[in-house]
Amino acid sequence: MEETQLSRSLDAFQSISIQSPAGKKKRKRGLLKRGFLFSLFLILLYFIAPLRTNILLLGTDDSPERGTLGRTDTIILTTIIPLKPYVGMLSIPRDLWVTIPNVGEQRINTAYFFAEANEPGTGGDAAGQTIRENFGIPARYYAVIHMTGLVDAVDALGGVEIQLDAASGGYPAGIHQLSGVEALAFARDRAGSSDFSRMQRTQILVTALLDKGLTPSSWPKMSKFITSLAKSVETNIPLWQWPRMAFVVVRIPLFGIDSRAITPEMVTPFQTSGGAQVLGPNWEAINPLLDEMFGK
Repeated sequence: MEETQLSRSLDAFQSISIQSPAGKKKRKRGLLKRGFLFSLFLILLYFIAPLRTNILLLGTDDSPERGTLGRTDTIILTTIIPLKPYVGMLSIPRDLWVTIPNVGEQRINTAYFFAEANEPGTGGDAAGQTIRENFGIPARYYAVIHMTGLVDAVDALGGVEIQLDAASGGYPAGIHQLSGVEALAFARDRAGSSDFSRMQRTQILVTALLDKGLTPSSWPKMSKFITSLAKSVETNIPLWQWPRMAFVVVRIPLFGIDSRAITPEMVTPFQTSGGAQVLGPNWEAINPLLDEMFGK
């Protein structure tokens, strides 16, 4: 009985010994396969998670005469969903009358100004907090563009091409090639225009810059463009996020940008006790738009 059991044990051991090299190779291939799939999953997770990222784009009205401390006359709340993919831009009027944390009721374009005047480097966060408090939209990241620096950035790309469906910013309807100085003047033009038309022109210019940057003929100029832009941009977007942003941007030509704005029908003009002409938000009209774009 003991000899039979011993014989069986020896046979089993010999079988394992004979098969172990192939078994090890098979297990190794299985581990490599699982490791590859897991790595692929992590890469995909990196590019699509979180499912939505909101970025507040701010353009200041600073100038050589006034210095770098300015108001954010350009306010664009941007949302990105890599999985769809979806890029939405909502322009907010600079004269919108809102509650600014730690300040009180003021034009929304002063949130950045007051914070920067009190403590340099805090303006972007203050503007984001103002958006959260009034719109209910979390905007963790921001990018502040000092508009005077836009001149060098546009020129680094060799200018931009804009297409106008109607006369705007001193240009007739049609296609126009703009230099850096002309692009800045186009965005800032106030002659016979309102905040709403200026918001539209800013979005036209942003879209034109993206289109030009994604054109293969512009790629050799990208390093100069990025260097010029970096000199005039302040942002809290961490470096590890940039590849995700680029992943979305390169698909814009295929899927486009959902460009929206708070329209005159969504606000009520009025005069403050101090005599300022401002815009009161009509949240019943604005909230459906926020729900549609930001999933509020």
